Amino acid sequence: MSFARLYGTTLAAALATAFSFSAVSAETLRLSHNTGDTTTWHQGAEKFGELLAERTGGALDVRVFPNAQLSGGDQMRQAEMVGRGALDLVVTSAINVTPLVPEMAVFSLPYLYSNYEQVDATTQGAPGEMLSEILLEKGIVVLAWGENGFREVTNNTRPIRSPEDMRGLNMRVAGPMYIDVMNALGANPQQMQWGETMSALQQGVVDGQENPIGAVIIPQQVYEVQKYLTAWHYSYDPIFLGISQAKWDSYDADMQTILRETAQEAMAYQREITREGTATGIEFLREQGMEVYEPTDEELAAFREATKPAFDQWAARVGDEIVGAFQDAIAAAN
Repeated sequence: MSFARLYGTTLAAALATAFSFSAVSAETLRLSHNTGDTTTWHQGAEKFGELLAERTGGALDVRVFPNAQLSGGDQMRQAEMVGRGALDLVVTSAINVTPLVPEMAVFSLPYLYSNYEQVDATTQGAPGEMLSEILLEKGIVVLAWGENGFREVTNNTRPIRSPEDMRGLNMRVAGPMYIDVMNALGANPQQMQWGETMSALQQGVVDGQENPIGAVIIPQQVYEVQKYLTAWHYSYDPIFLGISQAKWDSYDADMQTILRETAQEAMAYQREITREGTATGIEFLREQGMEVYEPTDEELAAFREATKPAFDQWAARVGDEIVGAFQDAIAAAN
């Protein structure tokens, strides 16, 4: 065999081997999240995928599925599916994980937080690590915390200026804790998947809903089907990017570092764009024709008092140690 022929055969074999290795080593991870593809949830998930592909040279590819498609539209099942390895990755909010981990309700206790500094002291500090350890017991590795935001109330019936204004309203809610909060306010809560909510609002099945401005109300165009918004900041909801422990354990330490650092960068970006959207959101919603009401301190105190039974009930379920750790971190942030 001539040298040229031998060289050509060897080169072809090497290229075939390299191509085969690349094809085998390239892995697609499936990431599921609750909301539509216009939201900051989706943008954060896409950013994670872009960064991960870049930093692994294409060895890891993330395919993002919005609207809880991989759990049949059931946003509450996603975390459980990740925990048992049926899904690779999830971006979901704390309140959506409470059926699996009741302690996650601590983030959303009514009127726990007053500002972002207090929020960051918990999600980016020791309290967030406490909840990450509990999620790990369910087979979920928290890579980074993002933001859904402070939840505001919208409806089509009347302006909400006092707890009495909530009485009798049929309100869509996301999770069990909010059922108790709405009951405390005299509303009629209806737990409903987000994928069903817009049509329910359009058809008058429910009068209103509550969600953050920057992460959901604006990108999901809730303003097109709701007339009134009250910026009562009554509850905060973080999101997190989590990976199945089984999948996590399949990677070496270097890849785990890349996954965690990439997730943290992506969720920092997601928090930033969510807060930017919230900061400009109220004026935007007014321009779209919504009637926006911003309660006084005295009016907020009345809402805080009215929701205290729900706070106490869920604080007891979460436990003194966790609630105390959150309250201590919030006090230190002040």
